[in-house]
Amino acid sequence: MQAGIEVHDLTVSFGETTVLNNISLSFEENKIHSLVGRNGSGKTMLLKCICGFVLPAAGSIKIANQQIGKDCDVPENIGIIIEAPGFLPNYDGYTNLKFLAAIKKQISKEQILQVIEKVGLDSKSKKHVGKYSLGMRQRLGLAQALMENPDILILDEPMNGLDNQGVKDIRKVLLELKNQGKTILLASHSREDIEILCDTVHELDHGKIINSYTKNG
Repeated sequence: MQAGIEVHDLTVSFGETTVLNNISLSFEENKIHSLVGRNGSGKTMLLKCICGFVLPAAGSIKIANQQIGKDCDVPENIGIIIEAPGFLPNYDGYTNLKFLAAIKKQISKEQILQVIEKVGLDSKSKKHVGKYSLGMRQRLGLAQALMENPDILILDEPMNGLDNQGVKDIRKVLLELKNQGKTILLASHSREDIEILCDTVHELDHGKIINSYTKNG
């Protein structure tokens, strides 16, 4: 599957407030792309539009030549972390993922257990998610995004709440996924994450792209 993302003349407004202003970007497949900028710059809104959660006032987004909101409501084969992952607090991590996996019925128990281990959690733990630390919840959120083996990952601040070892673990996972041919769009405040992980960098301010560059070229 071709997994490039094309954003063309995208504008999002709420009343008289323009949140995204005429954004045009191309995210090449099989790379890690970063969105950077201060809180309120428009990073999360752009990710929500790409995921089909918010429809723009003008412009278009195409993924694998399908226009979001026209050819499909939500892009296929996409894994998402936007804002705090929502889980059922009185169930363990595996059970939460099992409930979500049952919607599409595409993956097995063994695949769920493998992805839990992949993000550094104990697949045998019966600890309720309500008692998880913020970092554990973030790891489980990444497991949810990964569990159906999507071609595209949309990750808004995926390192939130992780300790130093957790950050190293997740960076390793993301680089492995890139090497497997995944396309990853990452919003982050961390210069170190961007330096280590990302192939392209796009800086937003007040809903506009003010700088874009490709690393090492």
